Amino acid sequence: MNSYDLDTYLVFRRKQINGALVMMLDSAANSSRISKAMKYSLMADGKRLRPILCLAATEAVGGKSENTLRAACALEMIHTYSLIHDDLPAMDNDDLRRGRPTCHLAFNEATAILAGDGLLTLAFQILSTNNFTNENQASKWLRVLHHIASAAGYEGMIEGQMRDIASEGIQLEIEALEKMHALKTGALIEASIHTGAVLGDGSQKQIERLRIYAKNIGLAFQVVDDILDVEGDPAVMGKGVGTDQTRKKNTYPALMGIKESRAFAQKLVNNALQALNYFDNKSDPLRAIAQYIIERER
Repeated sequence: MNSYDLDTYLVFRRKQINGALVMMLDSAANSSRISKAMKYSLMADGKRLRPILCLAATEAVGGKSENTLRAACALEMIHTYSLIHDDLPAMDNDDLRRGRPTCHLAFNEATAILAGDGLLTLAFQILSTNNFTNENQASKWLRVLHHIASAAGYEGMIEGQMRDIASEGIQLEIEALEKMHALKTGALIEASIHTGAVLGDGSQKQIERLRIYAKNIGLAFQVVDDILDVEGDPAVMGKGVGTDQTRKKNTYPALMGIKESRAFAQKLVNNALQALNYFDNKSDPLRAIAQYIIERER
């Protein structure tokens, strides 16, 4: 999809999302230390991939993205909370995130833990703050709440992180690695797209097709992350590289090799694009994002 101007779309959506996040933080937070720590991590230079996917999924099914913006912002808060906690000394012990010192270094470890907790709970506060005009609208938001909670919880993203930690120094089979990443990275990406489709009044057929798309790009995103940890430029990525090998983590390059990992990522993207054949040009942002995922440098 070479003709689609993805750069302009991403700049527009990031500006929209960042503006909404600032408003939500300013209305919900105060000048306390914990509020400053939450804002420090949330308003760093993130890709905003999950909220953008949420809004793009709404557009793909013919819905209005402004009706989904609150949910999209909540998803970014959940993602940022997970990064704060992943970076902690007890987890990955990273020094850089989004081009600046990690939250526990900029503040301290206790503050970082609480900042993550604060963003997670604020996300659900935002998701549950709505003036529903009818029962159908309330039902949709309840479905979304349940799906996001499941994706972020102990059977989703948290389980994936637990498996990642537990498998350090132990070589996994490819199937186990794929399952781990489907939970750790893929679950919230899938929830983002599912949220956008449901709130955009997508049909069951549309939601199912987008689920296939989400599953494939979620895994492709992690494969590329693994590759970038080997070959990426820290100055561009905004975080350190080579940490996976240092911690003896299971990665696709370690198990398959770089060339094979690239080919696998492209295969996953092709699968995602095939799932979008059901949609018209309103899904062009999703098509372009799929290709962006394997071409990105951070």
